[in-house]
Amino acid sequence: MLPPPPRQPPPQARAARGAVRLQRPFLRSPLGVLRVLQLLAGAAFWITIATSKYQGPVHFALFVSVLFWLLTLGLYFLTLLGKHELVPVLGSRWLLVNVAHDVLAAALYGAATGIMSDQMQRHSYCNLKDYPLPCAYHAFLAAAVCGGICHGFYLLSALYGCGRRCQGKQEVV
Repeated sequence: MLPPPPRQPPPQARAARGAVRLQRPFLRSPLGVLRVLQLLAGAAFWITIATSKYQGPVHFALFVSVLFWLLTLGLYFLTLLGKHELVPVLGSRWLLVNVAHDVLAAALYGAATGIMSDQMQRHSYCNLKDYPLPCAYHAFLAAAVCGGICHGFYLLSALYGCGRRCQGKQEVV
């Protein structure tokens, strides 16, 4: 025997207090475009380093690139989904958090680019046409170029955020 059907329809599921909505203006904003470019250049930087044989100070460059790639990914999606207000203490100062992140990333990417340039120069001896052994010169050269591009992108986004802050704006978009 089956139970009788309910007399009332089930209550409608209430929308969550902070429903997730895509912030489309952020996608087209200069900061949104710069974030995507930072993610792409940062991924190229750390993949280039990780696929080569590295030692010594290159570990720091790899640490910087992976750390800021992950932090940028988090900032991008929190801003894109409009959930930055859920971050304790920092959510109300989101523009300032983004500027601080970008300034720190630009400084550390500058150091990482310097490390990769130094490693490239140390391996320049094997950039000969008929050198028979494996050489990391080209990987370090590519990583130095990608690091310089990342440094530039983070510097641009820091300047953009500072400009918005000087205009008295509190929001990223």
